[in-house]
Amino acid sequence: MKLFVWDLHGVLERGNDRAVVDISNEVLSTFGYAQRFGYEDGRRLYGHKWYEYFATLLPAESHRRHLELQDACFILSEERPELQYRWMTPTPHVAAVLSAVAASHQQIVISNTRPGTLDMFLKLLDLTDHFVPGRAFAVDQHVRDVKTTKRDVLACYLTGQPTFDEIVIIGDSASDMRLVEVAGGTTYLFAHPDFAFRNCNADFRIRDLRKVLDRI
Repeated sequence: MKLFVWDLHGVLERGNDRAVVDISNEVLSTFGYAQRFGYEDGRRLYGHKWYEYFATLLPAESHRRHLELQDACFILSEERPELQYRWMTPTPHVAAVLSAVAASHQQIVISNTRPGTLDMFLKLLDLTDHFVPGRAFAVDQHVRDVKTTKRDVLACYLTGQPTFDEIVIIGDSASDMRLVEVAGGTTYLFAHPDFAFRNCNADFRIRDLRKVLDRI
């Protein structure tokens, strides 16, 4: 049996980069700022922590204010899920790929988001059957001074598990690819057709999730 380790944003879904912009602009308006993000900013900054968006747009403001804006974004995204629903959709072929993997192997998702929003995203994308409790992990790295990483989560998960024949890692960032440092494995760097690949090492670079099925 193999273990497939999935990232969520930018891999199992598409459109969240635009949802982030809409939510950020709503918060900027609420806080009285005239500055706004464009969707191209969302594409350029995607993968950064949310407070880093505001640090880019409002460099004269304090780090504390950037964190306040970030917190307001998380609250708004949970209070008004329609802001996510407008843009976020499953990546093409994701349901078929996850079903094919589940037929023979084990899979988990590890996401840099809050537990509450991870549950919301999985429901929105209709992925809850694939990632039941104990198979879906939120690594809330947006909180200041947080020390837990995706690597920590994967290492903890592997403790007590049977030895897998192979670990297959699918993500869109350098931190995802570094999961191979935990227990080895094969890495797939994914990017949607209209996004550039991140500059990092990977065994394979793919734009179609069906390519992962080569490891089954």
